[in-house]
Amino acid sequence: MSRPVVGIISNSHMINDDYHVYGAGALNVQALSDVSGTLPLIVPVDPEKASVDELMQTCDGFFFPGGRPNVHPEEYGEETTDAHGTHERNRDRITLPLIRACVTRGQPFLGVCLGFQEVNVAMGGSLYPEIRDLPGRDNHRMPPDGTLEEKFALRHEVTLTEGGPFHQLFGAPKVMTNTLHGQGIKVPGSRVVIDGHAPDGTPEAIYIKDAPGFTMSVQWHPEWNAEADPVSRPLFTAFGDACRAWASGALRKAG
Repeated sequence: MSRPVVGIISNSHMINDDYHVYGAGALNVQALSDVSGTLPLIVPVDPEKASVDELMQTCDGFFFPGGRPNVHPEEYGEETTDAHGTHERNRDRITLPLIRACVTRGQPFLGVCLGFQEVNVAMGGSLYPEIRDLPGRDNHRMPPDGTLEEKFALRHEVTLTEGGPFHQLFGAPKVMTNTLHGQGIKVPGSRVVIDGHAPDGTPEAIYIKDAPGFTMSVQWHPEWNAEADPVSRPLFTAFGDACRAWASGALRKAG
């Protein structure tokens, strides 16, 4: 049986300051291929080259990864400040309507870091531009120095809602995760259920209430060590199972 196709939303980059490329992290590709058992395809973030309808017809599921840009604050009704960082408006124009369409249709998706934030904004929520500037909050950003192993090391617990979907998936009420983000959820979007928090109260795990498909999203980076990590592996496996169900037509018929 052919593997289900997962569209990885790309990030826009310049090589040598003059050659434009759309890229995706190799760790994301590996996690989707080796753990989810899906066929990853990179989606260019250009709505004129790849429409939401075309993407949904081509892919069985979608992966919204992390990235350097942030969701533009205009998308949640706020003025731009220096704290909001850089933006990629074409990514906003692809991801936000695509997330809403997937929620409605029941097509599975998994959001990570920036993708987690995109899910919240797509559903009408807002973001804090810089978590570490809030009273009582920790610095969740990637350590500026060290090896990749040190940057992606497990750094804090996430406490999950007792009996919630993430608790059921991981088999534990608390899990250890890495943390490499600057922004975070301010106001949850419509139907966004916060199902896990960091020790300082920062939302870390969400899903969409009453959505017919897989909508789990996390603020951490589960793609690191995905095959061996006891938290990452079940998350990517469950996402792969949801994509296979969609590809088989079972979820489409149910929805």
